[in-house]
Amino acid sequence: MSVGNRVFLKRDLPESNVIEGFKNLPAANVADTMSRLCALSSEIKLIGSPAAPTMVGVALTVKVRPGDNLMLHKALNMAQEGDVIIVSNEGDRSQSLMGEIMVTYAKSTKKVAGIVLDGPIRDFDQISKMDFYIYGTGSTPGGPFKEGPGEINVPISIGNVPVMPGDIILGDTDGVIVIPKKYAKEILEASIEYAKKDAAKLEAVINGTANRNWVDESLKAKNTDIIDGCFEY
Repeated sequence: MSVGNRVFLKRDLPESNVIEGFKNLPAANVADTMSRLCALSSEIKLIGSPAAPTMVGVALTVKVRPGDNLMLHKALNMAQEGDVIIVSNEGDRSQSLMGEIMVTYAKSTKKVAGIVLDGPIRDFDQISKMDFYIYGTGSTPGGPFKEGPGEINVPISIGNVPVMPGDIILGDTDGVIVIPKKYAKEILEASIEYAKKDAAKLEAVINGTANRNWVDESLKAKNTDIIDGCFEY
């Protein structure tokens, strides 16, 4: 086995009902139940124009050499309907990883739930208008190499967050979060309850009954000086 140049054909997958359960939840609510440490860097932004409120699917992880997409092509061949192809690119921004043809194949032929790239795309004008969840760091006309090596269905790191093959990837217009497969069921349960409380907070703001006393209570607990006067200089 050649570490750094290998493809694992199988993943351990979460239960389908758990995956479905996340489709009605905002990424922000789910992230809050995970101590807010699961979101990819804001450098990785939504590029497409999807109609669906969220992107939810199982991680098909891809590790490519900077600026190279040979393993990404292999991942496209392997992808199942509803997968999220998520690609580590070692932070490289010099070469695009995908263009219109590849993205159209992923969307229309393979019917993946979305694509998350740690790098740029090209054919930005066409891709940005697609009804499809694709995230990336920007665009460049410089195309990728197709030399390898790379890996598929191995642990990766993207946007400062680790991802295991089979983790659940949830994205919306805010960005992308990673839900560890091992804890997905309990995270789903906590997220549903959190979303209910969040909706109640919003309703209180709308009808004027929001209680903001917690702010001063928190500052008092932190020994903050509240001075009834002007700053003198």
